[in-house]
Amino acid sequence: MSPRRFRKLRVIVLMQEELMPPETLDGVEDKRSQPWRTEYDVLSTLRGMGHEAWPIGVGSELGAIRKAINDHKPHVAFNLLEEFDGYPLFDQHVVSYLELMKQKYTGCNPRGLTLARDKALTKKVMAYHRIHVPRFAVFPMSRNGRRPSRLRFPLFVKSLSDEGSAGIAQASVVRDDEKLKERVDFIHRQNQTPAIAEEYIEGREVYVGVVGNQRLQAYTPWELVMTNLSAGALNIATGKAKWDVNYQKKIGLITRPAELEPPVKKQFERISKRIYRFLGLSGYARMDYRMAEDGRIYFLEVNPNPQIAHNEDFADSAEHCGMKYDALLQKIMTLGMNYYPTR
Repeated sequence: MSPRRFRKLRVIVLMQEELMPPETLDGVEDKRSQPWRTEYDVLSTLRGMGHEAWPIGVGSELGAIRKAINDHKPHVAFNLLEEFDGYPLFDQHVVSYLELMKQKYTGCNPRGLTLARDKALTKKVMAYHRIHVPRFAVFPMSRNGRRPSRLRFPLFVKSLSDEGSAGIAQASVVRDDEKLKERVDFIHRQNQTPAIAEEYIEGREVYVGVVGNQRLQAYTPWELVMTNLSAGALNIATGKAKWDVNYQKKIGLITRPAELEPPVKKQFERISKRIYRFLGLSGYARMDYRMAEDGRIYFLEVNPNPQIAHNEDFADSAEHCGMKYDALLQKIMTLGMNYYPTR
């Protein structure tokens, strides 16, 4: 079978400075445990497809991006940034800068990032549109916030804006006001962000990937399953479960196509597309849900520009729909090159 042919493009791959990957995997025992695996997979795959691709490390200065644009005249910037100057909410400003430079880029637009990064704001928009969300409260930094009486235990406490399960552990689920205060203080101290506490939904953890600008496609709903959790442990995507390969093996963590009846599968896909449009997203995103024991679907949050390492959830669900990894990256670039901010 002959390899697929793609029109050769000039691509700058924007990534955090500390996540610049090695040129080869020589001497690397397990790529899955490396923090730069997404960057390596995207860069090496683009080059394998015949594109000219340059890694551009970005820290606290925009000058590196301007220089890369001037030096390489890229057709598209493949945006893998999840923060700028160490602050996750600033990634939207980098994308705004790309638009001001009239540089085509992959992934979500600035307004979509603004709405999606604030988990409370996202939930408010969804509640307005009558999408089921858990009741919640926000606890700002440096304030002794009190739990509203309508908010019932158990509660799930996490950062208002951080992604990647940062600060999430089994202790994130609290059952009284004392533990709530302790966990909120922990998020303030550890993550340096406001905290959000939402009612914990016992049930299944389901993710749905969506791609597109105006015309959308939802990929196969994907489920997080832990087959060997210790007694009393909860089925939640902790930071350790997300990033520690040895711990994943210990708890029997797998992700797989969610076993759903066809009408329920269609419901997940339909809701995901609606949320994508309500938030004005573009490029690609992943929706996170809890499916309660009574079958009710609760929207938790959306992740624009989610992790797209090979053999991770988003890429696996796309491949389950017949979209191979190289074709997925090509589609993401094509969407970026066909997105027009002024429209």
